[in-house]
Amino acid sequence: MNVVSSITHESTPVSMPLVEPGPNAAFYVVMNAGSGHAETALRESTIRDVLAAAGRTCHLELVDDPEELCDIARRMAALAKENGGVVVAAGGDGTINTVAHEAVRQGCLFGVLPQGTFNYFGRTHGIPEDLTEAVRALLDARVTPVQIGMVNDRIFLVNASVGLYPQLLEAREEDKRQYGRSRVVAIFSALKTALGRYRPLRIALDSEGITRKLRTPTLFVGNNRLQMEQVGMAPMGIALEEGELAAIAPRPVGKLGMLGLMLRGALGRLGDADNVVAFSFKRLTVKHARLSPRRRLKVATDGEVTKMEMPLTFRVVEGRLMLLKPAARTASAAGLSGLSSQRPHC
Repeated sequence: MNVVSSITHESTPVSMPLVEPGPNAAFYVVMNAGSGHAETALRESTIRDVLAAAGRTCHLELVDDPEELCDIARRMAALAKENGGVVVAAGGDGTINTVAHEAVRQGCLFGVLPQGTFNYFGRTHGIPEDLTEAVRALLDARVTPVQIGMVNDRIFLVNASVGLYPQLLEAREEDKRQYGRSRVVAIFSALKTALGRYRPLRIALDSEGITRKLRTPTLFVGNNRLQMEQVGMAPMGIALEEGELAAIAPRPVGKLGMLGLMLRGALGRLGDADNVVAFSFKRLTVKHARLSPRRRLKVATDGEVTKMEMPLTFRVVEGRLMLLKPAARTASAAGLSGLSSQRPHC
């Protein structure tokens, strides 16, 4: 799917009209089945019951096959736009990314019911992780324009990356299928990947006319303040608040060195490492630093891995995603709850 034609050029700030949803606006919910049948049925009934009790219309599509997610999200976003409703993503960061992609294309309002492992996007915007509270929060939420990142023709809300990180995500998904979804499984997969074999990238980075060559196991581009703060890169979080993206690239350090960097990230001290390159930008072009037979690279966007043609162009786009953000009191409570119950993760 190509969203470039529907998004104004990144160098031109866009001011979208903040149109609040009407008191009877319908919710078009795209829900990732993901878990077992009983848990999925409970989540579905919770969403329907809370909205019905508030006298609101709910159109819910359950996604059993991940291959159908894009088509369902496109259809539901089109209906939300046509009928003055809100398209809502119920799932993890990958599901949220796909539905947000269509919300941007269609120009409709967007809501989130976080159901993933880390829920960085939802927690950053004060959206409760408890499903009942998240649905209730939609009812009095205010429309807020949210910054998105793009790499070539794909958007990302939390992060995008090339190199070792996409490899880590693929291993994590495989381990989740075998051992279930949990933070323990995610950490185990990360350690296993870091101790495995991988080939460093040799890339040239071009930003604002300045080119630097870099050899790195992975290039990580962040668009989420909470994630930056949790790994100990608070200055990068500030840059995000100022309308930029954050690039992080460790230098080649060997397996033990990589484990050390991961430990620093888990402890919120990655910013103290001497062998990490970090900078912020609005636009960044990534090319091979030398002739390479690989014209396509695996790129992870919010946990979903695809292959993209080189060169890669990362850029920030402001004000194109119209998010229903909880009222201040609800958001504050959700933020305090999330901080008290979550430990930093890399």
